[in-house]
Amino acid sequence: MKRKDDHIKFALRYKSDYNSFDDVQLEHSSLPKYNLDEIDLSTNFAGHNFKFPFFINAMTGGSEAGKNINEKLAKIANECEILLVTGSYSAALKNKDDDSFKIVRKNNENLLLATNIGVDKNFTSGQKAIKDLNPIFLQIHINLMQELIMPEGSRNFNEWENNLRDFVKNIKVPLVLKEVGFGMDRKTIEKAIELGIKTVDISGRGGTNFAYIENMRRKNHFKYLNDWGKTTVQALLDAKKFDGKVEIVASGGVRNPLDVIKCLVLGASGVGISGTILKFLSEYSTDEIIEILNSWKHECKMIMCALNAKNLNELKNVKYYLYGKTLDYYKNL
Repeated sequence: MKRKDDHIKFALRYKSDYNSFDDVQLEHSSLPKYNLDEIDLSTNFAGHNFKFPFFINAMTGGSEAGKNINEKLAKIANECEILLVTGSYSAALKNKDDDSFKIVRKNNENLLLATNIGVDKNFTSGQKAIKDLNPIFLQIHINLMQELIMPEGSRNFNEWENNLRDFVKNIKVPLVLKEVGFGMDRKTIEKAIELGIKTVDISGRGGTNFAYIENMRRKNHFKYLNDWGKTTVQALLDAKKFDGKVEIVASGGVRNPLDVIKCLVLGASGVGISGTILKFLSEYSTDEIIEILNSWKHECKMIMCALNAKNLNELKNVKYYLYGKTLDYYKNL
């Protein structure tokens, strides 16, 4: 599908000139309490225990290029023992011959797998995705600005809330409500909690930019909307209001292990990575990426050791300082 291939092409082309993680500084400790091998990276969200707090977030599918990417991602995730969330399963629902998603199960029987579907679909589509892929949870994405800019995007949105309500009532696996890089706002998180959603991925601005991607696919660009939404750090700061009421997953512009740790300090229980992984795929072999991500595990432990945090619960007590645009935003909260 050309649209899916365009998404990959323009996602690789986009380069953000600002990342909100650079506005966050963590307070380290010069005198450590723990040995490096005492540091515990394990976490829990969406009804599952994970050995490591970062995972490969929803990316692509529905085309031959997407199939090749998913095959590599499955091997990487399986070898690294991290979660893989597939891209939107909508393409496979439209085309019964599409195996760009099912390929992830080939030779990867122990793979930790979740899948993604749009909130514009009804719950029966979600049930079909679950039957086909047997995921540990279903990620439901909300992508309003992308749909509005997308030339062939939806213009009807009044069923989204009803669809989400039906997902909660009828889907048996855990659900994660996910933004797509525009940063989930507080009212949406409140509505998600009201409807019974237990986990949200705030997915802020700073990484894959679907406003830019869809603008590149248009003849008449709405370029002034390319910076629409909240940054990942802004969305995480907003979500602190809901501590204890909903699990927070963070994604959007995560570039390295330090960004992962900053997300966890700011309250996330898990950290999704997509754009950085996609760029890795364009620069390195599959085996090299496995080596990089295995190193990330060690590097996360190093940073936690330097912060005197033995586990993710202790990370949430680490002091942080805000600068620049993020500080200006925080003052107005």
